[in-house]
This record gives sequence, structure tokens and C-alpha cells, in this order.
Amino acid sequence: MARGRHTPDEDEQPLETYRRMRDFTRTPEPAGTIPVPGDGERVFVVQRHRATRLHYDFRLEVDGVLASWAVPKGPTLDPEVRRLAIHVEDHPMEYLHFEGVIPAKEYGGGDVIVWDTGTWEPHDDEDPATAIRNGTLHVVLHGQRLRGVFMLVRTARQEGDKEQWLLFHKHDEHAVEGWDAEDHPTSVLSGRTNDEVLADPDREWHSDLPAAQASVELKVAVPDPPTDDELAALDALGESGSWEIFGRTLKVTNLDKVLFPAREGEEPVTKRDLLRYAAQVAPVSLPHLAGRALNLHRNPDGADAKGFWHKELPRHAPSWLPRWDNPDADKGETQTYLVVDEAAALVWAANFGALEWHPWTSRTDAPDLPTFVMFDLDPGDRTTWEELLDLARLHRTAFEALQLRAYPKVTGKRGIQIWVPVRRGPSFADTRAWAEKVSRSVG
Repeated sequence: MARGRHTPDEDEQPLETYRRMRDFTRTPEPAGTIPVPGDGERVFVVQRHRATRLHYDFRLEVDGVLASWAVPKGPTLDPEVRRLAIHVEDHPMEYLHFEGVIPAKEYGGGDVIVWDTGTWEPHDDEDPATAIRNGTLHVVLHGQRLRGVFMLVRTARQEGDKEQWLLFHKHDEHAVEGWDAEDHPTSVLSGRTNDEVLADPDREWHSDLPAAQASVELKVAVPDPPTDDELAALDALGESGSWEIFGRTLKVTNLDKVLFPAREGEEPVTKRDLLRYAAQVAPVSLPHLAGRALNLHRNPDGADAKGFWHKELPRHAPSWLPRWDNPDADKGETQTYLVVDEAAALVWAANFGALEWHPWTSRTDAPDLPTFVMFDLDPGDRTTWEELLDLARLHRTAFEALQLRAYPKVTGKRGIQIWVPVRRGPSFADTRAWAEKVSRSVG
């Protein structure tokens, strides 16, 4: 049956149903602001929600709110599978990054994680609200897990007073036979499972403020270091083979290729050594890399050979690799980046011949809002290492006077980067101007 508007109850104001069903003195869910349709790209979110029954909340930005469907078995990339989707009340835009625990006696009581998020656009020129009223919506998703063309189709059946729809993936280059949401049980924002959020909900951020005004500290599930048996399995491989590490099976190649020539009294460093190193440092590196697009500098023929930047995730990359589609990329620019949201992804990057891993200073959920300001001390040919250290120490004195934390990072050749964490809010233009001002004052 056609609706007069895209919300389940056309006789009420936007979010009126949502607010009437909740007690915001008890639930951590956002009450939401007055819906205002945005001018930029539309966003979407899928939340894994363990309430009375496990389901996935599929939400699309439409006319300033999140049009929402509850999908009991979760979305899939398998084009042969149809998923039931129950059309529920619109949610506020502030729900986009909601993770936490809704009290048991409240509506929807249970634990919630952000299972996927990204941008979307209509597959055709039809207005999305009109398409929902008419009962058929084609969407193109650019998420970290869900990508490609999906369809939402209303059926003739009802679930109580709620409409039943079907959600399914179309046949395209992103379709994956047998793909199941339950094989990917972690949050794309925090790296945590529902169990971990339930055990420690206070670690999660929730707010009635717009996301750009909130401070978010990324949390990731850090795995145990590789075991002696796992490292021994790598050593036992020949030139190539399959290595099981961090719950993934990686096809590894050219393990005996020398990447760093031998120094006096030492053995050369091989690709096998690099993979072992990547596996050993991954649990420590993961909190600093997760949630950020990664620029790789590859030296597949070794450090002494000419290297090159590689940013685009190759088409042959395994489907389990976390990734991010840049919504602002123009034609010819990098479209899809690797995101090291799990430890095995860093080992994959090492096997890909990447000797340097450079994360963005912003996170994928807000790529235009940096969370670090980077000072790049790049010496000229005549600058000595000691002179560079003196300059770095002068910056440290300036940061101490400003009562700021700063972290040095030695880069691939002779430079030093200094990373200063900031609350999300200022733009890149703002942070660049501030960094230039500080550096000029240092001299």
C-alpha cells in the first residue's frame, strides 16, 4: 500500500514516533534534532542489534532522518538470497554512530554496534522518499562491508502494523556467493563485538550532539600476539604457501626474497622476516591504524630497489580485507583504500611488499575532520641528523609550553614526523594554518 510520505506513519511529524517510544532519561539513544535534509552525500548505517532477537538495523539517510528497516538475518552480498526487512520508525541522524547498551526494559533493549557505515546514492533518478512510498528502492552502497547495488521491495504482507519488505543484492562486481553477515561480527567503528560492548558499555561513545562536535576515542579488539606454533608454521613453509594467522588464511609468496641486504655481522632480512615482524607488531600497531585509510609504500624488489606509492586496494585482494571507499574521490583518484581494522590485514600488506604503512590523520567515518595534526620535518640534503634533532627538540619545547602531547615518528628515510592529537572539529585548512604558525614561531 502506498504511503503519503516515506515514514511508517504519515500522519506524524518526523521522529515523533521514535521519540514517543523512548524514555530519554533512561536510554542512551540520542533524542535527535529537528530533521534538516543535507546538501552533501547521503549516508547509511547498519547496526547489529541484539534485542529480544538478533537483527540488523538497516538505515538510509532520507530527507534529514534515517529511514529504517529491521533485517532479522542481516544483509548479504549473495544476489541469490532475499532477506526479510521490516519497515520501522525513522531514526535521527545522530543515530549514525550510536553504539552502546539500551536498558532491558526500554524499547529495543539490548546491545548495539555499528556493523557498517558509508555513503549511498539512488541507482536511478527517482526521489528516494517517493521510491519508498511506491514500494521499490534501488540503492548503491559504498560501505566498508556492503558495496554495490541493493534493492528494497515492499511485499503485500504485514508484520503487525509494520510493512514487510525484501532486501537483496543485485548481480554486479561486488556480489559474493554465500556471503553471510554473521561471519563479520565486529564494529567497523570500534572493532568490538556485541559481547564486548555489553561487558563494558561505558567505553563506548553515545551523544545527543552532532557527531562533528563529539570527541570519539577509537577502541579496537587487540588480539593476542602470534603463538610460537604460528611463527614456526611460517618458518616451515617453502618459497610460497598458505599461512594461518589471526584467524585468517593468507597466501604468502616469495618468502626467501631479500628485502634488506645483510649488514656486517648480520643476516639479510627476507620477506619471511618481514611477515613475522608484521605479525608480531600487529597487536601493538592495530589501535593506531584501525579506522584509518592506509597509504602503502611498496618495495617488492627490496629496499635498495626503487619503491612506489600504492593506495588503491587491488581487485585481487581477498574479500575479508577491511576497506573504505572514498566518497570524494574524483575520476583517476584512489577509490578504495585498505583499512587495518584487524591484525591479519597488516600481515597482508607486508606480503603485498609494503615496507611503509602511512595512516591518514583522519578516520574513515569523518575523512574531512583530522584527529591528528602532523608536523613533517623533512630535512634538505645539507641538513645533518643532529640539526634535525635540534629542530625536533625545539618543537617539543613549543608543545610543552602549549600543554600539548606530541609523538615523534621516524619516517622511511631521513625525516621526522610529529603527530599531535586533536579533538575532531577543525578542518584540514584550520590545522594546516595552525601547524604553519607553530613552526614559524619555532624558527
